[in-house]
Amino acid sequence: MPGALHGVRVLDLTTMVAGPVATMMIADQGADVIKIESPSGDLMRRFTRSADRLPASFLSCNRNKRSLALDLKSRQGLEILKKLIATADVFVQNFRPGTIEQMGLGEEIVRGIRGDIIYVSISGFGDQGPYANQRAYDPVIQALSGLAEIQADWETGRPRMVRAIVADCTTALTVAQAITAALFAKERSGVGQHVRIAMLDAMIAYLWPEAMPSLTFVGEESDPSLGERGPDLVYATQDRYITAGAMSDAEWEGMCKALNLEHLIGDPRFKTTAARAFNSAERRRLVAAELEKWRADEVLPRLLQNDVPSAPVLSRFELLAHPQIKASGILEEHQYATCKVRQPRPAARFDRTPAEVRTLAPQLGQDNSAILGELGYSADEIAGLARERVLHGRQS
Repeated sequence: MPGALHGVRVLDLTTMVAGPVATMMIADQGADVIKIESPSGDLMRRFTRSADRLPASFLSCNRNKRSLALDLKSRQGLEILKKLIATADVFVQNFRPGTIEQMGLGEEIVRGIRGDIIYVSISGFGDQGPYANQRAYDPVIQALSGLAEIQADWETGRPRMVRAIVADCTTALTVAQAITAALFAKERSGVGQHVRIAMLDAMIAYLWPEAMPSLTFVGEESDPSLGERGPDLVYATQDRYITAGAMSDAEWEGMCKALNLEHLIGDPRFKTTAARAFNSAERRRLVAAELEKWRADEVLPRLLQNDVPSAPVLSRFELLAHPQIKASGILEEHQYATCKVRQPRPAARFDRTPAEVRTLAPQLGQDNSAILGELGYSADEIAGLARERVLHGRQS
């Protein structure tokens, strides 16, 4: 059964993580995503451990795509891409502002070839401002968005980065949703549009509801960090770390019962949600002191029996064997050439138009011949383009 986006063709000129992960999500949902790569390929092809010449990080950002390795600085390469544009529904690029126009592929030119195309531009900071033309990597966005300050060490106040590329992945989700919304709008109106997403926009929007409520009312702002610096929700037990949290009155009562702290249920410092938030540092100190008396396998069942959200803090190795992850079938194994590859399944589960891992990420230029054949190029013409170094990588 085809995926929800079967029949949609996406030209993916993005590199690194945010753009490729966004287009991979769309590919998982059935779209024909053609990854247009330079002769040297996406930089992610040279990161992390490889098997069968396929780096793990690249594989996990580019499954279900086809690769066309094309020299866009050549007249013939640009001509090939323009022929592909005529067949496409979506054009996605994440060059710095102004670069795509210099390449001869600005919106006006692309829309002149395919008038109803969805033209997507991903940037670090948008088109305006002092950072507009700067390189944008995840730590820079974490720093500018306030995330590093949110993560500050509660004892020293030193800002810290999240040790995962959360800004890239948040942007990827924003881009994927925006593309499907634009496709839906085009289905109704017949009109394409230019969708612009900046990583800084995506990250601030992501953080705002929970981390910046005190900045919401104009003229009544207060520093969001005031009162925030306290221990986080990672607690030590006798044998391992766990997390446990109590937001509602019922959850707090359940935590107190699970930990034999019933005398705190009526304590004025913790009796209401607002009081518990105001006295969060003291509350967490008391909870932490009690949890240190227990083994994890003793206290976690008690917390869960009292309906307190809680779990062990798993290592990345441990999650492979955790019963919840195994029961959910989140991780799948696929054969690739001489190695077996593990990938998380697409998170959105469709009961009629399934999203699935159909193919793993392509080798550089793996689909050159097939894609050009669809455009009407003969085998001799394709071979000639390869000899002239317009095409790179495999010609199969």
